[in-house]
Amino acid sequence: MAATGTGRRAVGRPGRPGQAKGAPRRPRLPAAYAHAARISLRVTLAAGAGFYLFLYGFGQTVAATYALFAAVSLAGLSRIPGTGRQRAEVLVRLIPAVWLLIAAGTFLAVRTWSAVLGMLVIGFALAFVAVGGPRPAGAAPGLQLMYILPSFPPYAPDTLGERLVGATVGLVLLIAAEAWLLPDPPTVPYRELAARAALTAERCARELTRPPYGLSPATREAAGAAAETLRPSRVPEAERPAGPGVRSRALAHTGLATRTLINRLLRLPALPPGEDPADDGLDILRAVGRSTSDTAARLRGAGADPSRDAARAGADADDAATARTRALLACATARDVPPQALRRRAALIELADAALALSSASRLAVRGRAAASEVAPHRFSYASERAPSLWWRRLIGHAGSRSVFFQNAVRISLALAAARAVAGMATLPHGFWALLATLTLTRTTVVATRTTVRQAVTGTLIGALITAGVLALVGTDTTVYAVVMVPLLLLTFTVGPVKGVGWAQALFAIVVALVFAQLAPATWRLAEVRLLDVLIGSAIGAVFGLLAWPRGAQDEVRRSCAAMLRAAAETVVATTAAVASGTARTTAREGPVGYGTLHHWLVLAESAFAQLQSEPPGQESPARDWQTVLLTGHHTLWGVERALAPPVTSKRGPDPRAAVAVTRLGDRVAGRMLLQSATLDPLGGAPPPALRPAGVEAWEATHHDGPDDATGGFYAADAWLRSLLLDLERLAQGPPEAARATPGADTTSAPRPSP
Repeated sequence: MAATGTGRRAVGRPGRPGQAKGAPRRPRLPAAYAHAARISLRVTLAAGAGFYLFLYGFGQTVAATYALFAAVSLAGLSRIPGTGRQRAEVLVRLIPAVWLLIAAGTFLAVRTWSAVLGMLVIGFALAFVAVGGPRPAGAAPGLQLMYILPSFPPYAPDTLGERLVGATVGLVLLIAAEAWLLPDPPTVPYRELAARAALTAERCARELTRPPYGLSPATREAAGAAAETLRPSRVPEAERPAGPGVRSRALAHTGLATRTLINRLLRLPALPPGEDPADDGLDILRAVGRSTSDTAARLRGAGADPSRDAARAGADADDAATARTRALLACATARDVPPQALRRRAALIELADAALALSSASRLAVRGRAAASEVAPHRFSYASERAPSLWWRRLIGHAGSRSVFFQNAVRISLALAAARAVAGMATLPHGFWALLATLTLTRTTVVATRTTVRQAVTGTLIGALITAGVLALVGTDTTVYAVVMVPLLLLTFTVGPVKGVGWAQALFAIVVALVFAQLAPATWRLAEVRLLDVLIGSAIGAVFGLLAWPRGAQDEVRRSCAAMLRAAAETVVATTAAVASGTARTTAREGPVGYGTLHHWLVLAESAFAQLQSEPPGQESPARDWQTVLLTGHHTLWGVERALAPPVTSKRGPDPRAAVAVTRLGDRVAGRMLLQSATLDPLGGAPPPALRPAGVEAWEATHHDGPDDATGGFYAADAWLRSLLLDLERLAQGPPEAARATPGADTTSAPRPSP
């Protein structure tokens, strides 16, 4: 037997480097548990230290309660994205808001109706502030609890000071734990991702200026991968530029411009046979390469020397603007040039325009309003505005029933107000547990709410049974509760977020019982009260989940995208009419019809799609590629500016045959957009049959060239419209198989189960 055992070890799997042969493998904690354990340890230390300090050190039960719940609400209940240090920075800025909410809840608790009214207004405001990005959205649930807790009886304004001191100490301890205890692995900032992608674009531009004047397979693969890293669903929530400020919005546009530039480089038409490379855009490509290289350097090193950064920004802008001007003039002044060469020059216009957009957006992202005078105001209208104005614009833009942020705020505020009214009129003991259940169990769809409530009630029932047994056996011996609370709190916030809401509710029910058993004598009936409150709160949440937009973002993303495509069709028709009639310059100053409407619906569609990614996959038939729909809207907006660029138009007036050709192509694109919008939202009628596109390649076989004397302006508009046809063809084909199988998998913003 010994020989047999030795033989097995000899042919076994080799050990890891640095590990002794035959030594047992050390068990590794799964990544999800490791991440939850780090957060749980910080919450437990902050909440436990504050609670024990005030309760057993100073004998202040009120301060002890607020110290514990301040840490639990803003770290366990909230989901602020980012590393520990990033969350600590957010928590520091939230301290004044916590003070205001505790004071408001304390004074509004004088009457039930005032507390309900305050819950309605404050609940809506805290939920609606999610329009500001992932961090405000993540902090909102915890801030809600900071109003809920003091808004219940007893009405005791004389204890406001003790409440504020306890909450402040709990928050300070939490901030210290987040900042210095068990640091999280660092994440790659979005600016660094954009800089890497810009360097990849520079590599592409450099290869296109050298024989054989094409991209190698390795470069194409690297370019595609670099563009994918900037997709918002691939970026950690804390690094996504989603705020309303100048720098945040400009950084988002930097990522979009970089992805657009890479795509334009990948799709640049090859040099026509027999053409001299020196005369066909190599100088433009070199200027684009210099511009993207300087942009990447600035994104990586801005802030060390402002004067040097400003000089670099000027050189970068000169290169990008020079490339764009050369491309526009080369296309506008072309005479006796083969159509293939004109198509390449039209594509160079789009390429150089994307480089200029990247240069301008990156300068705003790095220097903020200081760079407002260096960018085009029609493209970056927010560049010179101050933060309050930009916040107001975003709030007003989402203040309507078509915004999912507005829908979520209405749903949760009505549910919380109803729960507060029921708890006040029925004089529920520990009634804030009912509101806590409503807050944590209400989801954006009725299906998700039903599933969550079922799991939560089951978990609460199990936790209540265990709690009743513990309270009956231990009685009033608070020493046992004090010893058990800390490890149980650690277990709750480690296992709950990973195992789901059922486990979280079961464990949290026991933790809450241990806490209140230390604050005042408790019997096994405390578990009964907890179960009753959770049942009431979850029932209220389920009712409002059913009544208020029960399908969540599934309907809204469909309506918003359909409205966006209708506005895009209107914009395409107006733009091509201006190009065909020779009034592009006038239209560029005034803006084409539908341009503002298209931008408005694009913003609403993007917010609805962001929420859709965090919801459980629906039974949508047929499956939709929503990202392609949104990219179609972006390409329409950007193409309008390029098609109406003044140098593209010819001074000798529009050519009749070219005008007819571009008008027909524009009508074709607009018609396809309207058909696609009808498949998304029939507006009360029957949806049209599934589209069977003939394919852009087949259509180009018979409509490849324009009129013999067509100018570069025709080919510039033609290139834009053909790119839109490609988008619409991909949209008609549906999403890839991977996305079709798991439509909700490409997301990093799924809500974490909380107690």
